[in-house]
Amino acid sequence: MSNLKDRFSNAAFALRGYNVTNMGKSPQLLAHPKFGPIVESYLREASEICSEVIQQPVDLVTRVKEAREPTLDEYAEAITLIVSMEQAQLRLLDEFFGIKFQDARVACGFSLGEISALVAAGVYTMKDALQIPLAMASDGVQLAQDVELGVLFSRADSLPLHEIRRAFIDINQQGDGIIGISTHLAPNSVLVLGSGSTMDAFRARVKQIAPKGLHLRKNDNRWPPLHTPLMWAKNIPNRAAQMLLTLPGGITAPKPPILSLVTGTTCYSDLNSREIIAQWIDHPQRLWDVVCELLSMGVTKIIHVGPEPNIVPATFERLAQNVMSQSKESRRVRALSAAAQRRWLQVVLPKKAMLLRAPHVQHVILEDWLLEQKVN
Repeated sequence: MSNLKDRFSNAAFALRGYNVTNMGKSPQLLAHPKFGPIVESYLREASEICSEVIQQPVDLVTRVKEAREPTLDEYAEAITLIVSMEQAQLRLLDEFFGIKFQDARVACGFSLGEISALVAAGVYTMKDALQIPLAMASDGVQLAQDVELGVLFSRADSLPLHEIRRAFIDINQQGDGIIGISTHLAPNSVLVLGSGSTMDAFRARVKQIAPKGLHLRKNDNRWPPLHTPLMWAKNIPNRAAQMLLTLPGGITAPKPPILSLVTGTTCYSDLNSREIIAQWIDHPQRLWDVVCELLSMGVTKIIHVGPEPNIVPATFERLAQNVMSQSKESRRVRALSAAAQRRWLQVVLPKKAMLLRAPHVQHVILEDWLLEQKVN
């Protein structure tokens, strides 16, 4: 990343979302003699915002100093911690190294990261952007008590999505909960969220859908059911959409362009962010489409922003490993992978051939990089 500024036209930022752990290297950044004051200012501002919305005292500075991970019951604090640390990291990159978020080729954000990206891109202030997720946080925690997460994947073929959706409809009609896709990770894997007994009911049907190679692995943690129809409970999407009508900001096109995981495209304009955010609440995250688009755009470097980024770098790593594994077995794949690095050939190669560029994209975990630098 030392020469990132010289080749910034082909760099992208990726901002992370909520996870079971959300602290990352935030304590080290807060304790840093040069970085600490800026980090503390963002944490204090975010604490005030969160306290005002949830009507409870919040002290993120003390939490980060003590490295206390927010629990699910402290979901609102986790949301605020993630967004404020992402903004702080980007400010440090600009303040100390002259590298501006706005000068990147493109940006994207997984789940909450998309809201944070809109803040960094100048569409909303942090205070205004946090209003919606914080206002719905307690409802998300309540819904999470009855929600399970599963990873559905195939070791052989692409997922039979038509049959999977048919099974979901049938299970939902039984009246013992709702199940739906939360994230399209790849053609062969999705994240699934289900309430009640729906996850067990779906597990029983997996072998009927595809007798060989299809697996459902349940996660032991509880998760707010963002990006699924489960959010329709308590009228959360409608309430959020109504709040968005009067939310300040949102009349500026993002800079850089933002690849939305709602649509899989750079669809944000100076007027449509409210509609997209409203859809963000209950529409599945199209992570695979965004991965393909980043590679198709010729991005050579991705800077992962936030505490301990996880799902986006992991997705690229799996893809790169698969490409490398396949290239060892196929001379043709090796040739295409090399050709995909030549910019003039990128124009004429089929879009999916751009996936072969995955092993050549450089990934930078921003919090790690910042702590590795010597700052005068």
